[in-house]
Amino acid sequence: MKTPSSYFLSDHTIPLNDYFVFGLSIDCVVFGYHEGEIKVLLVQRDVEPFNGHWALIGDLVEPDKNLEEAANNVLENLTGLKNIYMKQFFTFGSVDRHPLGRVVTVAYFSLVNSMNYQPIASSWAKSAEWININNLPELAFDHYTILCKGIETLKNEVRHKPTGFELLPKKFTLLELQLLYEALLGYKFDKSNFRKKIQEMNILRPLNEFKLNVSHRPAKLFEFDEKRYRTLEKEGFSFEL
Repeated sequence: MKTPSSYFLSDHTIPLNDYFVFGLSIDCVVFGYHEGEIKVLLVQRDVEPFNGHWALIGDLVEPDKNLEEAANNVLENLTGLKNIYMKQFFTFGSVDRHPLGRVVTVAYFSLVNSMNYQPIASSWAKSAEWININNLPELAFDHYTILCKGIETLKNEVRHKPTGFELLPKKFTLLELQLLYEALLGYKFDKSNFRKKIQEMNILRPLNEFKLNVSHRPAKLFEFDEKRYRTLEKEGFSFEL
């Protein structure tokens, strides 16, 4: 029989207080894009454990903070960045994932144009940098596993939703759009097929403007028509690349 101070689990009687002795943390996988490269924002730790190692942006959740608030606070406290949209994507709870005790972490991911966000290390972070996902240093804790899951989530997200447009300037060429999706998904598109498919979606607004200061023939500029996309989405349209 259960008592106020214990909880029956299988054939063990475990004191209830034992269920309230491990920590909860947040880890933020912030992806950025610039000149054909997908990067992730990492901080270099200036505290133990893993002093000097690179890590995702993360910290323990304060007892009086909800998860969304904690995620934004962690990002701002360690890098100075704020008001970035983040989406919760997975929870990691291996018993031995933290050397100081049991810590479950809730992971968030975000997509930004890295040119628009210049991180400044603070709190316990020694430095903060955008690092190419194909040239990663050794990461602290299980952050490489978290990052790999984040990359998997990113690829699925941009393949089925127009999330990738967040990484482009407001006005862009079709070539810039193609290079972005090639970097995000890790493979090459046939140029004519890509342009035909994206234009048939009818979610781009052509502009009477051209890309200037280029060595080749100036290319036409486009904008993502989010209002049009939302209307089509309600009608059953599915973004698919």
